[in-house]
Amino acid sequence: MLSREQTLLVLVDVQGKLARIVHDSETLIENLGKLIQGLRILGVPIIWLEQYPEGLGSTIEEVAQYLSGIKPIRKISFNACDNETFTQAVKETGRQQILVAGIETHICVYQTSTGLKELGYEVQVVADAVSSRTLANKEIGLEKIKSAGIAWTSVETALFELMKIAEGDHFKQIIKLLK
Repeated sequence: MLSREQTLLVLVDVQGKLARIVHDSETLIENLGKLIQGLRILGVPIIWLEQYPEGLGSTIEEVAQYLSGIKPIRKISFNACDNETFTQAVKETGRQQILVAGIETHICVYQTSTGLKELGYEVQVVADAVSSRTLANKEIGLEKIKSAGIAWTSVETALFELMKIAEGDHFKQIIKLLK
């Protein structure tokens, strides 16, 4: 079970034109917005990655607008765990449960998720908050992730698991988000 005290979100490369041409990009962007806003309501930290922003562009505004106060970590490796700034940032949170969301499922999401698992973290990929340019590549990525022993979750599953109870201000704010 995810806990608020142990969970961290790693947001992978939701950038430029690529973010707009991935399979079902509108749903992806909407789900990422809900996930990020919900996690911020719950006080769950977020590490935000950008793959070679000089070439791919920066994180799209529809997502970046929810990340105020957080600076993206630039990377060039597909597996963010090959980036010392990233691994140090994850370590400094002290969190052991990591949610991974973003693009592309079969490349950076897959490699970063398996890299985090190899480092000893409990990793879950938010399956309705990841995508690839093609549905086939998204499905291949998710299958490879599952074959590596990494569980899938969804935006709603993760948020409800973190809330634990159906009462209070957090619950009311998140229910409003999800409607």
